[in-house]
Amino acid sequence: MEPTGDPAEPTIRQRKTQHSDNEDVKEHNGGVSTDPTEEWKRHMEGIKGELLDQMNNHLRILLDKAVNIAVESYAQEHKTKTLGTAKRSNGPVNEKKKVFLHRASLLDELMEVGHFQTIYHMFIAVLCVFVISTAAVDIIDHGSMVLDFDLLFYTFGQFGTVVWSWLFLFLYTLLVPYKVSTFWASLYPKSKHKILLSLCVGTFLLVCQTFALYIFPVYVVNHYRLPPASSSIVILEQVRFIMKSYSFLRETVPAVLKDESKEKNPQIPKLSSYLYFLFCPTLIYRENYPRTPYIRWKYVAKSFAQFLGCVFFVYFILVTLCIPVFKNMSKEPFSKKTLVLSIFHATLPGTFVLLIVFYAFLHCWLNAFAEMLRFADRMFYKDWWNSTSFSNYYRTWNVVVHDWLYYYIYQDLLWLLRKRFRGGVMLGVFFMSAFVHEYIMTLSLGFFYPVMFCLFAFFGVVFHFTLNDKRTGPGWNVMIWTFLFVGQGIQLCLYCQEWYAQIHCPLTEKTFWGLITPRSWSCRL
Repeated sequence: MEPTGDPAEPTIRQRKTQHSDNEDVKEHNGGVSTDPTEEWKRHMEGIKGELLDQMNNHLRILLDKAVNIAVESYAQEHKTKTLGTAKRSNGPVNEKKKVFLHRASLLDELMEVGHFQTIYHMFIAVLCVFVISTAAVDIIDHGSMVLDFDLLFYTFGQFGTVVWSWLFLFLYTLLVPYKVSTFWASLYPKSKHKILLSLCVGTFLLVCQTFALYIFPVYVVNHYRLPPASSSIVILEQVRFIMKSYSFLRETVPAVLKDESKEKNPQIPKLSSYLYFLFCPTLIYRENYPRTPYIRWKYVAKSFAQFLGCVFFVYFILVTLCIPVFKNMSKEPFSKKTLVLSIFHATLPGTFVLLIVFYAFLHCWLNAFAEMLRFADRMFYKDWWNSTSFSNYYRTWNVVVHDWLYYYIYQDLLWLLRKRFRGGVMLGVFFMSAFVHEYIMTLSLGFFYPVMFCLFAFFGVVFHFTLNDKRTGPGWNVMIWTFLFVGQGIQLCLYCQEWYAQIHCPLTEKTFWGLITPRSWSCRL
């Protein structure tokens, strides 16, 4: 008999057969249905997520740039309007001030691009090559791998002295400038002898600053004969605390004078704000800064790990490329050819050191502290590698120090000189920066050899005024990099020569001219 149901409806036996076939397919695929439509849908959802992430990143970068341009243009317009009506009696408070924004470091944004990550991976590969080459030489010479870090331990020697001297500098900078300024701010509005009070308090603070922040660190470095890295830590912290305390006083004192002129009670800054300022990665004091909502501890650990890796990177560069070349140079006859060849030999390791120090300190170290303190403005540098002029390079290489020099030295000197002699003021700022750089190098290395001062104060000034912002195009960028290569080669070569000349030819009698004359000029064994 024919079935009486709908011909399109499968029979019971057909349904059972189809069900058993489906079960077999599921068992064959691990119990998961393999519907091509579902797989294609999941694939497209993944592509959609990736596209949205890339669009969000690019949109955030564009919006950050738009905000920065808008803020800078507004500040410039505001400055133009106020300069015409500002009076000299109001002081430099009316000048343009730094605006802190919520923005990430440029390298963090570039690291989101896969092509730029490849450059980062190439530097890691170079470090691996240095480690492998050092291990291979040890195996050939000693029969086993012996990674000798004696030079690294020597460089960071006497670390206990560094710690207690840093604690002294920190406690002094935290307590004395704050207490003296708040004492003066509480008495100044009620005092009948405001000038006398200010002179007495200012003289007391100047004497304290001179002994605690100027003489004490120099005494520690010379008395305990600290090695180079330990000396540089003490001297760099000395300079940082001097700049921090000056910024705090420079921002609070005019605010008190302004409140007093308006017959308001002076707003004394909080100690917690000043303590936060001493650790946050900026040299411009504010009561409040833009903050991030939370701390990314993985980012902090990664930044410190990268900083430690950079330290080992520089160590391997010195051990592999520098020490074998310059260690016995004083034992060879001097010739111009040898000097020129050694300078150009040092260009590659010198450039490596420049890039690694930049990445280690201005990116890893400052970003680690910014993340721990939830400090949102991470613009510690700009795209200095794209510079087509030295003036732009100086502005973008180290934004933290440049801001301090611009807002507290350059602007204040312009105000004192009634906006005249702008070129002379700029030249004075250059010489001041060159002097501080040479001061750090002299006390860190333990000898006076003004290579950096000459390159910075003379050649840097000439390049700044000749290779200015009017120079554009890729050719000028090539020229900037060429000068950087040669300059780093000159510094690394001459400082290494002088270091070993100081060891091979010590002074028999310490005289003034003997201390300031480079030993490498006359040391021949």
